[in-house]
Order: sequence, then C-alpha cells, then structure tokens
Amino acid sequence: MNPAKNLFIIICLLGMSACSDRNGSGSPEDRETFEKTKALILEGFAKGDVKAVLAMHHPDVVKYFGGKNIVKGTEGLRKQLTDMFSYAKTEFIENDIESTVFNGDAVIETSIFAIRSIPKNGDSTRIFRGRSMVVYVRYKDSPTGWASLREMTQPN
Repeated sequence: MNPAKNLFIIICLLGMSACSDRNGSGSPEDRETFEKTKALILEGFAKGDVKAVLAMHHPDVVKYFGGKNIVKGTEGLRKQLTDMFSYAKTEFIENDIESTVFNGDAVIETSIFAIRSIPKNGDSTRIFRGRSMVVYVRYKDSPTGWASLREMTQPN
C-alpha cells in the first residue's frame, strides 16, 4: 500500500472516531475477539514467542517508537522481536486502556503502559513507560480476525 494513502486513511479514521460511540462501541463479538487479540499479543510477549506476536500483526504494520526508531512490516518486526527476546525477558506490568473506539473494520486504542525488561545476562532490570495509540484492522489471516496495523508510542 502507498504510505501516503495509509496516512490519509489513519487521519480519516481518527477524524471519524470523534463521532464514534466511545463507550461500548463495537458489537459484543467484535469486542470479544478484539480483547482476545490483545491477550494473545501480551501472552506472546510474556513467552518470548515471536511467531505468536507476529500472528497478531498485519503484514504492512508500521510501529513508530520515536525519532528514527520505526519498524516496518512483519519482517522488520520479526527482527526487532527476535533481538529483544534473545536479550531479555519482557513483561507488560501495566496496560491501562484510556480509549477504545470501534469504527467499522478498524479499532483505535490508546493506553498507558509499562514494560519490564529483564536482561538474560544479569544486567539491571529496566522499566519503560509510555503511552501508545494502536490502530487495528480486520485481517482474515489473524487468529482472531484483528491485526495491529499502526502503532505510535510516546515515552513517559
């Protein structure tokens, strides 16, 4: 997909989200499968399972982690996760959802998070805190029918 077109779609989704029902939007089935999506991502991180985490991401995923730290596509994500999981055990110790908006075939969610990184070589444990906004889309090849397409993270 064209990057300019992707940006346009995200801007449109954000604009439409202002008109969406923020309290309980989405069908009960959509909410259930979406919650399962997030649970499987967290479980994959807890187990250091690259394949499980990748299964919940769209092939055209882009993750913006600040500055020039941008991960593009599942191959870029595979490399990042493989490096991260080989170096440290990663645990989400906080994941407070601020907003979840369903809008047709997309979900936009913002959260406050904290991740504990425990190096396997005995170095000091570190905790990373921040806020993220993730755009999920329906994706037929995802085990739950939802996949992460875009993520922006702001460190705290």
